[in-house]
Amino acid sequence: MTDKTPDALTYAQAGVDIDAGNALVDRIKPAAAATSRPGVMAGLGGFGALFDLKAAGYDDPILVAATDGVGTKLKIAIDTGYFDTVGVDLVAMCVNDLVCQGAEPLFFLDYFATGKLEVEAAARIVEGIAAGCKASGCALIGGETAEMPGMYAPGDFDLAGFAVGAMDRGAALPSGVQPGDVLLGLGSNGVHSNGYSLVRKVVERTGLAWDAPAPFGESALGQALLAPTRLYVTQVLAAIRSGGVHALAHITGGGLTENLPRVLPDGLGASIDLGAWRLPPVFDWLAREGGLETSEMLKTFNAGIGMVLVVAPDRAETLADSLRAAGETVYRIGVVTHGQGVRYSGDLTA
Repeated sequence: MTDKTPDALTYAQAGVDIDAGNALVDRIKPAAAATSRPGVMAGLGGFGALFDLKAAGYDDPILVAATDGVGTKLKIAIDTGYFDTVGVDLVAMCVNDLVCQGAEPLFFLDYFATGKLEVEAAARIVEGIAAGCKASGCALIGGETAEMPGMYAPGDFDLAGFAVGAMDRGAALPSGVQPGDVLLGLGSNGVHSNGYSLVRKVVERTGLAWDAPAPFGESALGQALLAPTRLYVTQVLAAIRSGGVHALAHITGGGLTENLPRVLPDGLGASIDLGAWRLPPVFDWLAREGGLETSEMLKTFNAGIGMVLVVAPDRAETLADSLRAAGETVYRIGVVTHGQGVRYSGDLTA
């Protein structure tokens, strides 16, 4: 034992900068405040976030919750330093799932974890989250920033999100799906947020750098592949409220092959005409450079269809017209059939 007093340590010397965390909260408060909607009861900074369902217009609500992340798409953002849109991806992956249940997204919380907090980069990410929330009518009412030295390599970070929505009792989807129902496919913005481990493997095979011109677009390759997941919330909610929508499928990991059967009752499947839409250039490029089979494309990527609505036949044209008027690209891609699974006809063409 020694009488020598060791040098005093601080949390900052251990790698955690509380002042940087406070600076981040101050920076993002205006962006979060801009997402406020009826029902929000307090701003950022409390130990919990409060929301008033009656003030949001619900008397007998059913709550619906969803959580998700952005996956290895984040690696491209880290490698390129382009952080502005991955927050939109995070929101979209959660709220697009909520509307498939027939729910209106009400509020959102995010979890941002990194080895060393860089306030500017973190603020750009959270401001993207706020932008996605605002576009979805969803309030950003809380979150957590975790600085964990030794857990993440320098510059690395991870994101997760949690969305809560509501619907009136008895309004849950899917409901009333029948053989002969029409499948309306809504165009995607590109790869969205699934399949990026394969995307990165294809890029590695080509030898292209992230700042090289994208062979399928006008921007740099990295930025083109970071095109944010499309937000379908307000357009789809309007379609649901107009009547005739029996089910919705968010086309994420598993593609059309795995996601569409999730909303179909036992004994029913789907017949899809692959010639009903054109394969977006990014997918044509991935297929050619990766030598990907059509079955692999349809099970890994959205292949140009980000959301599918299952609708009553006599409402299909009216709903398609209203969705187009709301800015969606709409394709009539198939019908619900007897039998299990998804059956394809025709070919994917660019």
